Amino acid sequence: MSRPLLTFAACLLAALPRTLPAASLDVSADIAARQHAMQVALAREPADLLVRNVTVLNVFTAEWRSRQDVVIAGERIAWVGDSGGWGGEAAAVHDGKGLHVVPGFGESHKHIESSYLTPEFEAALVVPRGNTFTVEGSHELSNVVGPHNVTFWLASEAAGSPLKIFPAIGSATPPTVYERGGGYYGHGEMVDFMQRDLRVVGLGEVMDWPALSNPGAPGGERLWGMIRATWEHRGTVEGHGSGLIDSNSINAFAAAGLSSDHEVRLPQEGLEKLRAGIFLEVRVDTAVDLFPFLLAQGISDWSNVSVTTDDRDVAATLQLGAMDYNIRTAIKAGIEPRHAYLMGSYNVARHFKIDHLVGAIAPGRYADLVFLEDPTTVAISHVIANGRLAGRGGEYLLPVPELTYPAWATNTINVGRPLRADDFVLAAPAGRKDVQAAVLEPFFFGEDFPVETLPVVDGVVPAAPARGISKVAMVDRYHGDAAVSKMFWRGVGPLTEASALASSQSHDLHNIWVLGNSDDAMALAANTVAELGGGWALVREGKVIASVRLEVAGLMTQRSVAEVAAEMEALHLAADTMAWINDTGLPERMRFAFLTASPWRWQLVAPYAENPGGFVNVTDGATHPVLW
Repeated sequence: MSRPLLTFAACLLAALPRTLPAASLDVSADIAARQHAMQVALAREPADLLVRNVTVLNVFTAEWRSRQDVVIAGERIAWVGDSGGWGGEAAAVHDGKGLHVVPGFGESHKHIESSYLTPEFEAALVVPRGNTFTVEGSHELSNVVGPHNVTFWLASEAAGSPLKIFPAIGSATPPTVYERGGGYYGHGEMVDFMQRDLRVVGLGEVMDWPALSNPGAPGGERLWGMIRATWEHRGTVEGHGSGLIDSNSINAFAAAGLSSDHEVRLPQEGLEKLRAGIFLEVRVDTAVDLFPFLLAQGISDWSNVSVTTDDRDVAATLQLGAMDYNIRTAIKAGIEPRHAYLMGSYNVARHFKIDHLVGAIAPGRYADLVFLEDPTTVAISHVIANGRLAGRGGEYLLPVPELTYPAWATNTINVGRPLRADDFVLAAPAGRKDVQAAVLEPFFFGEDFPVETLPVVDGVVPAAPARGISKVAMVDRYHGDAAVSKMFWRGVGPLTEASALASSQSHDLHNIWVLGNSDDAMALAANTVAELGGGWALVREGKVIASVRLEVAGLMTQRSVAEVAAEMEALHLAADTMAWINDTGLPERMRFAFLTASPWRWQLVAPYAENPGGFVNVTDGATHPVLW
């Protein structure tokens, strides 16, 4: 006979061993787990936990099944069916009457790096909110650590973290041929990654559309080589279709074999891409318009649609939620709850060919269960991950594994020397009282860059914050030659005198960017970031008033959720004491404003041999002086 019923929390906390096993997708270990689950299903061996009398979402038929039992054997589900139908014994039993149960949520496209947390602390943040697996779009880290990419992402699970990470290898390594960082991936590197571990699901967002679509374009051979290696190993090739909204481009995107797009912004664009067979990975800012539009068009099959986070930092996740927020947004936009949950679980798993492991409450899958008090509001009561009670009432209940990351992950800032104010000077041509200056602004997609006439002061061209013009610099953090490119941007930056902001998060190569109105302040901000080993630094009136340490790859930190969120909040509060152009407060979006992917054209990158000024059109390689 089974043991007496216990309270839900006591049952789950007591039922299974407290020591988490090392994770492995070694086939022999997987077979052993399935052999055990099979014998438990046949009632020949005891289960660890029997969850009784719950309403389960069957993802294969998209139906709610009431009065169901779920039998768990170790980390896997062994049996699911009508309550009372399994005749075996269990170490612990829970009666979940009144609760709905859905599969653990999974991200179809996320950069964990953007949370600022290393994976073991990311788990503490998102698992209590229902996330149990993530397809990691790894080109942020890959541009820093190169060949160590997969090793990094799998380390936390091997140490006992319940968050299962499936790396999608960063195609944008480097993002363009005009950038040089800490990694280079081509056909050979992709073959190595695909052969290294079964958790590698394929190639992450192919985003250099000019190189891919123009025969003979620089960088095209590298990209097509990575695609070929992915298909040779039956992996999934992800796309990045920002700005590709006309019929010809959408068809070309699909014809290239790019299977997904997370950059859909316009409702009609989303419909046309869906019709072309492109798997949609929908962010919340798009969901509010796209889903009502698709519903109005009579769309009823949602199997080729997912919801995802992409980039969301720790403070925003604490405020809004993780995948629970994305699913809730979909429901509010009109999607039936059963389909919204599939968008956040099974659809993702099926797309990446990992549905034998995750995405369903079904035999053989990992025992990842999200218990809901109300499925229409995504009101989460408890979360089981890998068969263990991992979250309750938003609290993480498992220990965070202690990891020591090696020097290749923690010693990644190599500027070469402390920077000086004169590294940020833009000298005017001799004898000039004013100059023509190339100017950009955040998220500028125009064919031609704007031009401004700026005054010369003592032979140099300073920022003009009163006119809404700041100086921007890109500092090479990889090669130790203290190389700095600089130009002017408008519509963003500090108005407070002698001020600057710097960060080592600049998608996607992650050199150090600096934004300011004083060369001394810019040097101080950049040097502070370098001294931290990566992160953020805010300078006001010549003094550092706030910083955030991101010592792992200059992108993440190995600290608790609360500590990192508080440090980010302090940075924002400090910025609120300053005056900013357009009164926007801390321009955190600047970490995304240096992208060199389509539809960007003119952009500032770190200096390279053919272009010491760093100002380049990334679609065709044309360069232009910043001043003339």
